[in-house]
This record gives sequence, structure tokens and C-alpha cells, in this order.
Amino acid sequence: MVSPVPGPKYLSVREHLRRRVASLPELTLLPPEPVLCAEYGVSRITLRRAVDGLVADGHLVREQGRGTYVTRPAIRHEYRESFVHRIAGWSSVMTETGAQVGTTVLAQRVVPAPAAVAAELGLDGASDVIELQRLRSVDGAPNHVAHSYLPADRYPRAAEEDFSEGSLYAYLRREYQADLAHARIVVDVGTAAPEEATLLQVVAGSPLLVVRTTVRDTGGEPLLHSFSRLRPDVSQVEFEVSVNGR
Repeated sequence: MVSPVPGPKYLSVREHLRRRVASLPELTLLPPEPVLCAEYGVSRITLRRAVDGLVADGHLVREQGRGTYVTRPAIRHEYRESFVHRIAGWSSVMTETGAQVGTTVLAQRVVPAPAAVAAELGLDGASDVIELQRLRSVDGAPNHVAHSYLPADRYPRAAEEDFSEGSLYAYLRREYQADLAHARIVVDVGTAAPEEATLLQVVAGSPLLVVRTTVRDTGGEPLLHSFSRLRPDVSQVEFEVSVNGR
């Protein structure tokens, strides 16, 4: 009944339960522990470990005298950029999930390439880049601030394009036939500066997830670099890794 997941048995039980509760109405009570243990063929210790993970993730709630029932995680949106079998930007992927995506352009200008950006893009110190800063929202709530940098000599028209809606990646493919083939992603943690905190509706100094991405063409030449600073309470970063050589 339980599809195997590599690792300890409780991981398989937790994954099956996660899929199961996702299809149940909120506040639905789970069957008692003995029933679930018999159903999954596991001990109470294994079952409790599986349930503990779903409680920690916000999928289930335990109440003394009532039992364990279905809830919904506090995280309502996922920050998703698909880099498996395709390079698809955040707005495209989120729109595909049915989310209402909003974009406010905060800055769009040609500037000398900052040292860190120049290093990522393989540019010399005299090169200019187009700097694009956008506040992105999901279903009306601020989600993250995205900073994108493109070589100005490669994509000159991007300095004037209206990016208040639509996908930057789709624009580069459409207007420049950009070969967005590979992406390197680094995730770390930062803190919200005062102006940034106001935009994201968090307290200054609050922790933020920082996702840095450099996209390259088939030959390995860097095409653009970006970093997004996300509210961790309404975002999660998802990776899917393929090991079959594709």
C-alpha cells in the first residue's frame, strides 16, 4: 500500500500520509493509531515519527482528548523555478499552478556591473549591466524582491521593456532567442534591511531566504544572474534533482 521511499520506513509512511491528508478536508480526524499501524504494517514508534514530521510541517495538528486532524500549512505559496528538463521563471511556474502573480518594478536601469555580478557573468570591470529590481507577490501578499542583472550589450532592449507582468526568461527567449540551458542555484540566509522589510511587510532584521541563480547557455556562457530575497513564512524553495543524465 505504501510506495517505498529510500531511507527509513517512517519516510515512506510520512510521504503516503502527506498525500493522503492533502486530499482530505480541513479538520478531518485521522483514524486512531492502532488502526493506522495495522494499515501501514508498522510499529507505533514508526507511525508517530511519520506523524511528527507532518505536524511539524503544518499538515496535521494533535489535540489532547480529540486526536490528530488535518490542517493546512502556514506556508501557502511556494517559490518555484523549474530547472528540470527546462528553464522556467518564477512567474511562469507560479501562474501554471493557478496562483495570482503580481509584479511591481522598483528599479530598471543601466549601471556598471557590481564586482560580484561581473564575476558571475564573466564580465570585465568596465562592463555595464541592466539592473532590474521587482517586488513579486502571490495572491496579493508580498513574497520576495527579485534582483536581475543582464549584460547591457547583449540585451539592450531589456532596459526599456515593461516587466510589470510576464516572465523575464520568456522575454529573453522571445526577443533574443536566448539559449537558457543550465542554471546554478545557491540558497543561503540573509536579513531584511529597513526598506526591504517595508516592501515585504516584515520586521527589519527578520531572516530572509536568499536564492542566487546564474543561467548559462548550452556552451556554458553565462547569460544572466539574479538573486531573490524571500519571506520564509510564505515561501519555500523546491529542488528536483535528476540523476538519469538528462
